[in-house]
Amino acid sequence: MLQAKGLGYRVEGRWLLRGVDLEVEPGTFLAVVGPNGSGKTTLLRLLSGEVRPTEGEVRLEGKALAAYRPEELARLRGVLSQTRSVAFPYTAYEVALLGRLPHLKGGREGPEDHRATEAALSRARALELRDRLYTSLSGGEAARVDLARLLAQEGCLYLLDEPTNHLDPRYALELLLLFRALAYGAVGVVAVLHDLNLAALFADQVLLLEEGRARAYGPPEVVLDPALLEEVYGVRFVALGEEGRAPFLFPVPGEVSLAL
Repeated sequence: MLQAKGLGYRVEGRWLLRGVDLEVEPGTFLAVVGPNGSGKTTLLRLLSGEVRPTEGEVRLEGKALAAYRPEELARLRGVLSQTRSVAFPYTAYEVALLGRLPHLKGGREGPEDHRATEAALSRARALELRDRLYTSLSGGEAARVDLARLLAQEGCLYLLDEPTNHLDPRYALELLLLFRALAYGAVGVVAVLHDLNLAALFADQVLLLEEGRARAYGPPEVVLDPALLEEVYGVRFVALGEEGRAPFLFPVPGEVSLAL
């Protein structure tokens, strides 16, 4: 489905990401983890086609991203970003309906588009928000409407940048369970996560980035090794759990310097 080979991105002479390879097959949930500034969001922007790589290539369904027309690409992959740019007085329903734009026939929505939007709002637990102005919503409410927009798009690949931001534990868990279920249904999911335990719980594969390079890539029980994580994050971790399974990880206070 999605392949990246030798992926690199340079800005003003500085490499933000370099030499990254990955592959996401249908039914796979890939978690991207790493410290702040390690290149996670840059990687997602490259995988989505928002920016073009300085070196390497991204292919979706065997075709280079650069060869897709924007509307073609939008029918295949959906992106949930950290930033929200809707400043117009749209209702939550109208924002969710934006996910149907790649599917419109003759530039106008039809009954199937409204059915898909209603279903997406319901699945995102945002149906009761449908008549509210998007700009009046709390961060968590807006995140659920953004999720509905993404689901209405009905792509085969979902790219999520810190999707649990602004969500309380219940909705964060529900969101990841939803995408885990979608992956079981043969879509691909790539999610940037800060919570290593959520990555351990939901991901089939984990990519650990450090300073723009892949430090480790593989199953959670291999990548989320406390000794490796200590080297990358600079803090000691204690792991609890059974051997051969992804552990629960806890950072342990120690020799941590705080710049106040």
